[in-house]
Amino acid sequence: MSKSNSLKHMALQKFKKNFWGVFSFLFVVLVGFVSVFAYVFAPDNSQYANQMHLSIHSKNPGFKVTMLNIPSSTENNQSFIDKIFFGVKNANTEVPISAYHIEDGTLNYKEYAADGLEGAEKRLSLSVFPNGLAKDFIVEKTFLFGTDKYGRDLLSRILVGARISFFIGFVAVFISLVVGVLMGSLAGYFGGKVDAVIMWIINVTWSIPTLLLVIAITLALGKGFWQVFIAVGLTMWVEVARVVRGQIISVKEMQYVTAARALGYSDFRIVVKHILPNIMAPVIVISAANFAAAILIESGLSFLGIGAQPPMASWGAMIKDHYNYIILGKPYLAVIPGLCIMSLVMAFMLIGNALRDALDVKS
Repeated sequence: MSKSNSLKHMALQKFKKNFWGVFSFLFVVLVGFVSVFAYVFAPDNSQYANQMHLSIHSKNPGFKVTMLNIPSSTENNQSFIDKIFFGVKNANTEVPISAYHIEDGTLNYKEYAADGLEGAEKRLSLSVFPNGLAKDFIVEKTFLFGTDKYGRDLLSRILVGARISFFIGFVAVFISLVVGVLMGSLAGYFGGKVDAVIMWIINVTWSIPTLLLVIAITLALGKGFWQVFIAVGLTMWVEVARVVRGQIISVKEMQYVTAARALGYSDFRIVVKHILPNIMAPVIVISAANFAAAILIESGLSFLGIGAQPPMASWGAMIKDHYNYIILGKPYLAVIPGLCIMSLVMAFMLIGNALRDALDVKS
């Protein structure tokens, strides 16, 4: 076994012995799987889980109601794959009802009304249902996490909202690695004026508060899903660049780098093939921390209203919509998404700590 493979094997074995590191890794994998297939698991599989029922807004977890599903009159030409990953467009209209009866080819039902009020009585022709079987479209629905202030299923919104928080970590870390490794490698390897210019850029970027810089980039690119991803990624490269620069400065005069120069290898090959593989341990650790930071920044942006835009589900936006309910007797509306953010951030931080310990050659 080569020395490189032996070190990787030792690091992997040390990581496996760290209970919280392995547990956090499995938790992150589970969240990733759920976020990818959110619409498969969500009780409300409409696009963005956006079925609103104002008559049952802010209901407690475990709330049950009889739900009438009125088939959509618009033909849905979505593919099976599109429905799985992006939800059902033109989904059936859901109407909470308190009572119903079928008479003379007509469905007579009373809409659900809160606080003991009498709901409006309406009539619907059975012809709108396939084969006139209305009873097949009347089911009892349970809201495990309750409903939000618009009467949407909170569990479905939590599952769909996991997508933004989870994937912003990957996109932001990828952008920060590409920019940070490039800038740090140039500064550390070539030094001199190149180093001075890049360090000036790093110091200027570092001096601007992260949230303020993200807001400025977001406003320049426009509000939206991908704009937030890019903005967060472009503010997190500085730490990566400083770490890479410092590591390269410490190893560029070592014997294996000198030998590579003597063999006539290009600077690009020396950096990519010889230096970077030997300094990736601290970069991996800082990337795990950046995952957590990206999730918190996106949540803060969504809370301020410049992150993911409605009706898109986002944990930060859910806290923004419901933080007033903490003092109105329904704290779970803000606490549940808050716990989701906390759990995911803590998992990435624990993975970072486990990786730091596993990659520590001194131990």
